[in-house]
This record gives sequence, C-alpha cells and structure tokens, in this order.
Amino acid sequence: MAAQLRVVRRRIRTVQSTQKITRAFELISASRVVRAQQRVEASRPYTSQVTQALTSVANTEVTISHPLLEPRAEVKAAGVLVVTSDRGLAGPYNANVLRTAAELMARLQADGIEPRLYVTGRKGVGYYRFRRRELAESWTGLADRPEYDDVKQVADTMLEAFLDHEVDELHMVYTDYVSAGTQRAVAQRIIPLVVEETSERPPEPIPMYIYEPDAQAVLDALLPRYVEARVFTAMLEAAASEHAARRRAMKAATDNATELIEDLTREYNQARQAEITQEIMEIVGGAEALQTSGS
Repeated sequence: MAAQLRVVRRRIRTVQSTQKITRAFELISASRVVRAQQRVEASRPYTSQVTQALTSVANTEVTISHPLLEPRAEVKAAGVLVVTSDRGLAGPYNANVLRTAAELMARLQADGIEPRLYVTGRKGVGYYRFRRRELAESWTGLADRPEYDDVKQVADTMLEAFLDHEVDELHMVYTDYVSAGTQRAVAQRIIPLVVEETSERPPEPIPMYIYEPDAQAVLDALLPRYVEARVFTAMLEAAASEHAARRRAMKAATDNATELIEDLTREYNQARQAEITQEIMEIVGGAEALQTSGS
C-alpha cells in the first residue's frame, strides 16, 4: 500500500511540473499573439494601397502587359510556397498546412503540372526531408517574427524562378488569421496575378494617379512590390495563427493536467483512506487478541 501511495505522489508531482510548463507557454503565446495581430493589422493598409494602385494602373485605357499578369500557354511546373512554423507544441497548426499543401499538389499533378516545393519553417523542412521530397529552396528562422527584408528574399527567389521559366505558376499555402479562435489553412495562386478590370463604381473613390514616366513603367515597378507584400502579409498571418494555435493547445494541455491532478489526488486519498482503515483494523484486531489471551 505504501509503495502505491509513493507512485501516485510521484505522478502528481510530475503532472504538476508539466502543468507549470504548459501554463508558461500559454502565457507567452498569449502575449506574442497580441503583438503578431498588431503587425498583421499594421501591414494591411500598405497591401490595400498597393492593390488599389495596381488596380488603377490595370484599369487604364493604355494597353499594358507584364509577364506576371500573362498566363502561359503551357503550364508544366508550379512553385508551391508552404509556410510552416519553426517550433512545435502548436496543436494541428502545421498538420493543417501540410494537408492543404498535399491537396494542392495532388490537384496540380492531376492536371499534369509538376509541383516544386519552397518551404519556410523547420517543421515543414523536416516533414518533407523525412519523406525524401526534393525542395527547390527552404528557409528557417522566419516564422516567429517575419521581417520584410527576409521575406523579400523568399519572394525574389520565387519571382526569379518564374521569370527564368523554371516554373509557370506560383502558389502559396499558409494559415489565414481570422480571429484568436479561428485560423484556417488556405492555398492561393499568386502568379500569374489576376487583376480584375471593372467599370463598377468602387465603395470609395480611387485616387487619380499621374504615371511618370508611363503606366507600363509604373506597372513594372509595382508588380514585384505587390508580390512581396502578399508574401509578407501571408507570413504575418501565419505567425499570428501559430501563436494563437499554440496558446489554445497549451491551454488545453493545462486544463487536462488540472483534471488529471484531481483524478490522481482522488486516487491518492482513497488509497490513503484504505491504508488508514487497514491500520485501524490491525490495531483493533491486536487489542482483541491481547484481551482474549489475558482472559
């Protein structure tokens, strides 16, 4: 009985130690998700203005063209950027991204298009290398706090592959941050860009731009910046989603530890009560034996 009590006490202490760790991770992720969400909100006006300016250029009466806007007649290969995390303990965060990427690649292969992988994050790199999947390029150390200069290298690498005709399309798979409780893995095509030309009146008036030297030159300069902004915003969304997913996973682990401690404490109290009852019965039995032998 005493050995059983020692085992239960040891398990309680172990679970309590684990609970402290998961609680600390939960608090850290809760603070980081706020900062990550602020970065997402701060990036959206820039992306919106770039998109608005690009739409204005595309809707000019002047005939303009650009390789990033023109679908190729024959699509043989497609670059797929998969945005994962550098660290684990984030619940199904990485699994959802990798599953969405697998679905996208299956669709591409069904259409006769060879997918080429560009991966950010140690989890994604480890996942594909374990399965012996060839990576066109990989980056680590960017997921927790993406910086624009680092993300620009990612975007420039993919743009160079497209312009050199190594790939004919570029896709991106990342986790979209909807709210603190909702994040969803999404797949989007980013190149060739689809700029919708419309004659409808927008909700807000589009500023009248003067193009210098001309609309084509502005488009040539603006399109790469637009792609960089899209990739940067996607990685910011992914970072916020990662912290939110980790906070939720650590909270669930902390709650499970609390329930387990309660169950173990109940088991310990029952075992202790049984031990005390047994000791009392042994004392009473001994007293009765002494009384019987004395009489």
